[in-house]
Amino acid sequence: MTIVHSQSICGLACRYGLSQSTHRNASLIDMTFKYEKLSVCNQLKDELGEVVAELEALDGQEECKQNSKAKQMSIGRKKFNMDPKKGIEYLYENGLLQRTPEDVAQFLHKGEGLSKTAIGDYLGERSDFNEAVLRAFVELHDFTDLILVQALRQFLWSFRLPGEAQKIDRMMESFAQRYCQLNPDIFTNADTCYVLSFAIIMLNTSLHNPSVKDKPTPEQFVAMNRGINNGGDLPQELLLSLYESIKTEPFKIPEDDGNDLMHTFFNPDKEGWLWKQGGRYKSWKRRWFILNDNCLYYFEYTTDKEPRGIIPLENISVRAASDRQRPHCLELYASGGADLIKACKTDSEGKVVEGKHTVYRMSAATAEERDEWIECLRRSISHNPFYDMLAQRKKKAQHNLHSGSH
Repeated sequence: MTIVHSQSICGLACRYGLSQSTHRNASLIDMTFKYEKLSVCNQLKDELGEVVAELEALDGQEECKQNSKAKQMSIGRKKFNMDPKKGIEYLYENGLLQRTPEDVAQFLHKGEGLSKTAIGDYLGERSDFNEAVLRAFVELHDFTDLILVQALRQFLWSFRLPGEAQKIDRMMESFAQRYCQLNPDIFTNADTCYVLSFAIIMLNTSLHNPSVKDKPTPEQFVAMNRGINNGGDLPQELLLSLYESIKTEPFKIPEDDGNDLMHTFFNPDKEGWLWKQGGRYKSWKRRWFILNDNCLYYFEYTTDKEPRGIIPLENISVRAASDRQRPHCLELYASGGADLIKACKTDSEGKVVEGKHTVYRMSAATAEERDEWIECLRRSISHNPFYDMLAQRKKKAQHNLHSGSH
C-alpha cells in the first residue's frame, strides 16, 4: 500500500486547476489514507499484543512447569522418607533423577528435605545398584588429611546408621576403603581402619550413654585395639588422642523431625493384631504390633500415632509357648545374661516408664501366624552386632597374618 502525504495531494489539485469539489474530494482521499494508516497501526498493535500475550503465556507455562517440578520433587522426597525405593522410582518416572548411581548419590548427599534414617536404609540395601550408589556416595566425601575421628564425624553426619549388622558392615567397609585411599600412609590396610572405626563408635557409646555404668579407661581402649594393625599394634599416642577426642566431643547423631517413626510405621517388616499378656496382672489385651528396625512396637489402636510400648530386639530370644488361657502363644525372653528385657511403655498418665518384664507373652490367632511372627522376630533380633562383626574381622586379620607368615 502507497501512503501519500495530504500536502502533496492539495498541491496537485491547485497545480492542475481542479475545482473546489475536486479539492474536497482530495481531502476525503486524504482522510481515507489517514484512516487506512490508523487501521494498519491498530492491526500492528493488535498483532504485537498477541505476540506479547503468547510470550507471557510461554513464561507462565515455564513458571508453571517449574512450579510443577518443584511440587513433584517435594512429593518425591516425602515418598522417599516413607519408602526409599518407591521415592527414587517416582523421581525417575518424573524425570527428576537419572537412573545412574552417581545421580542418586548426589541426591542423597545433598540430602535436602530427606530423612537421614531413610538415606541410611537405602545406602545399606544389598543390591548391585544400591552398593554402587553407596560407593558413589562415599566418594562424594573428602577425607584428605583428616584424622580418623574427624572423617567419621563427617561421614556419620550425612545419614543415620541403620540397625542391621550387615548394612552397617557394608557401609563402614566402604568408609574405611575411601579413608585409606585418600590417606594411604596411616594404616597398613583397610581392615585396620575398619576395626578402629568400630572401636571409636563403641567408645563413643560407652563414654556418653548414661546407661553404661563402667566407663572404659584410656588404657582399656588401648588394650582393646592391640594387634589390629595387620597383627601389630597401632601407636599408643594415636589411640590416646582418639580417646581424648571422643571423650571431649561425642559424635553428633543426626536427628530426624519425626520421620524416623513415620518411616518405621509405614514400612514394617510385619504388623498385625496379637493378644498381649500384662506384666503385673497377667490379663490379656488385644494390641496392634509393628515390627521394624530391630524393634517391636505395640499400639492400642491402629490409628494411634504414638506406640504404647517399644521393645528393642537386642540380647533377647523368642520361642513358642503354651498357656491355659490362650492358644498359639510365643514368648520374648531375656538372654545373654540379662535378667530384664530393656523396654519402655506409657503408663495411664501418659508418662514413659521403663518396662519390668523378664518375659513378654503374646498370642496369635492361628498357629501359622504365630510361627510367622517367631520367624520374623528371629530375623530382627540382634546380639551386639558390633562385637560380632569385630570378632569376625579380627579373626580375618589374624588369619591373613598367619597365611602371610607361611
